[in-house]
Parts: sequence; structure tokens; C-alpha cells
Amino acid sequence: MMTTSIHERLQSDDPGVRRIAVIDLPYSEEEDDIVPLLVAALADPDASVRLEAAKAIEGYEEPEALEALVPLLKDADADVRLATAITLAELKDAASAPYLLPYLADEEASVKVAALHAIRALRVEAAFAPALQALQDEDAGVRREAVGVLGYLKKPEAIGALTNAAANDADPDVRRTAVGALGYASEVSIQPTLSRVLADPAWQVREEAAVTMGKLGLTLGIPDLVKAMEDEFWQVRVKAARSLGKLKARAGVTALCDALQHPMSNLRKEAVIALGEIGDTRAIAFLELSLRDVDSDVRKLSKLALTSIQLNGGAS
Repeated sequence: MMTTSIHERLQSDDPGVRRIAVIDLPYSEEEDDIVPLLVAALADPDASVRLEAAKAIEGYEEPEALEALVPLLKDADADVRLATAITLAELKDAASAPYLLPYLADEEASVKVAALHAIRALRVEAAFAPALQALQDEDAGVRREAVGVLGYLKKPEAIGALTNAAANDADPDVRRTAVGALGYASEVSIQPTLSRVLADPAWQVREEAAVTMGKLGLTLGIPDLVKAMEDEFWQVRVKAARSLGKLKARAGVTALCDALQHPMSNLRKEAVIALGEIGDTRAIAFLELSLRDVDSDVRKLSKLALTSIQLNGGAS
């Protein structure tokens, strides 16, 4: 029985045959260089073939591959556009960025979202200005991805724009992402913004603000973190407790000791860890009670925290 070659299958009049051939292509031993064949398949008149080609070409960053793939961000078929975006998000080589740059200012929001997302990890200077401009886009998804690009680039010039987005953007997910992106900042000047954001209407934004304040070592924000230990969402309290521990905030000891009675064990664990990091002897009696906690992890961590306080003499 005569076997049809993969090259012949790729030229079949039947799009179903071509589609299966594209799927098989990366595993074929018939062709040493499959990129030209995948490039041809990316221009196939049938969307199902283009879809498989967009998936199969992942990992290939040759110029001819990118020249054929990136324009499919505007393909007529939604599934092809999605597959293209997913493949482009895996780009690793900064030399691939020029193929994406023209699409950062595309008229279609979905195209800008995909291009910004793809170029983020490439960390190229040329993406800075388009991303800064995209912070003004009417589409929240575009603004969110622009924040991600600026956060990866870590340029001081973006701190003002990110601070504004964190405090004022209409979309809570953009605000949350902007707060997280500020984690590279070194200026204490962003502390007032983070304190303000700790009162954001969206708990996810407050949670991110608590994390970022601890990450940046902003001791001026300790009173706000102590207040956050009364947040209605335990998730926010968990991150506030973690940051109070990182900041060795003695002002937070009372709030952390109170948290040892909270019904959520995750919060009790974070409070115990923080008290051990702070090392204040006022916590000893409360930690001793936590040695009888119903959660074994809380009991174990309480013992470690007590040992740490006692070995280090405690702060009084």
C-alpha cells in the first residue's frame, strides 16, 4: 500500500487532510525544516488549518515565522486569533519585539491586548512609550496589559503613571495590577498612594496594596496596615499580617494577637509567623494559647515563634 507523504497531504484539496497534516508536522521525520511548511499553512484559506499552524509554530522565532504569524492577531476567525495570541505570549527572544510593535497601537482593543501581553516579557525599551500611551486607552484590558509592560520594564519614569492608575483607574483589575507593578519602586513618595489604596472599594486592590507595602519596606505605612487588620475580608488581613511581620512592626502586635482568635486558620498562621518575626515579648502569652489551636500548623508555627522570641531575647 502506498503511503502519502506529509508534503502531499499539506497540498490536499481536502482541508481536513491538510489540518491533520499540520498537526502531524512537528512529529514528522520526513522534513528537516518544517518552518516554511508551517508558514505556508498560516496562510491557508481554511481557518481550521490556520488554527493548527498557529499552535504548531510555537517556539519558532525565525523572522519568516513571525512575519506570517503576527498578522493573524487580526484574522477573521476568533479561534485563530486566540491561538495566535497564546503562541505569541510564549516568545522569549527580544529580537522578536519589532514584529509586535506596530500592533501596540492597533485600532482593535483585542489586538492591542494580545500584542502588549506578548511583548511584556521581552522587556524591550521600544515598548515603553506605546505602553505609557496605552494607559489612556478606553479599554480596561488594554490598560491592564499596558501596566504589565511598564511593570516589567521597571523604569522610574513610569512610577507617576502607575501611581495614578493604582489610585484612580475606573477598573479594579487595572488598579490591582498597577499596585502590584509598583513593587519595583524605591521612592517612599508612593506610600501615601498605597495607604489610600488600602481603602479601595475592591478587596483585591486592598490585598495587593498590603503586599506591596511590605515588599517595599514602607514603615510609614504601618498604621494603615494595622488598620487593615480589621478589614472585612480575611484575605486582606492575611497580607497585612504578612507585611507587618516583614516590617517588624511592633505597633501591629496587638492587632496580630487579636487575629489569633479569627476563625480562618490561614490568618491565624500568618499572624503567628508575623509575631515571631517581630519578636515582641507581649505576644508570648497569646502564642502560648495558640499552642492549643485546633490547626496543627498553627500549633507548630506558634512553637517556632515562641522559640524565636525567647532565643532573641524579645523586644520590649
